Amino acid sequence: MIDAIIVGLGNPGKEYARTRHNVGEETAMLLAKRAGQTLKSGRDKAIVAEARLAGKQVVLAFPTTYMNESGQAVGALMRRHRVVEPAQLIIIHDELDLEPGVMKLKVGGGLAGHNGLKSITQHLHTQDYIRVRIGVGKPRSKEHGADHVLSKVNKADRELLDVMVQRAADAVEMILAEGIDAAMARFNGL
Repeated sequence: MIDAIIVGLGNPGKEYARTRHNVGEETAMLLAKRAGQTLKSGRDKAIVAEARLAGKQVVLAFPTTYMNESGQAVGALMRRHRVVEPAQLIIIHDELDLEPGVMKLKVGGGLAGHNGLKSITQHLHTQDYIRVRIGVGKPRSKEHGADHVLSKVNKADRELLDVMVQRAADAVEMILAEGIDAAMARFNGL
């Protein structure tokens, strides 16, 4: 039985690797590495690995759809693994409303214009899943939003994002081990 599905959001393809938009993917890959697994092609429009993390049986996934179609993979994974509780779904994603170097956890709430979250919510008909939000900061203006999240990152911001990916993975492990409330108390104050 699967205790949780953990999905790191991003865009597939080498051109998007290490961009702000793919910090969710990086976190999922790091969690797989910590569990001694690698994500492999699956049937549900995602690369996946089953793993044991913090004493729980989990599915780690990265959708192979583009960000704005992430819900296709998430919905299929939830159905395949018979996970019906939104609290068993942890989504890791980039967050424009948080500065680089800030990570926040939350359950449900608004979508803040994030296309991946919009797609997931449309497919699941709920917003009540757990979110690990990794701050990437706002672009100069709204028109530069896509460029901001999809372009290569300068060295200083990249180093900060690498730390945040580590912290996000730690947060996911604490959510699994001690629950979302304990993890929010620990990580949201940092």
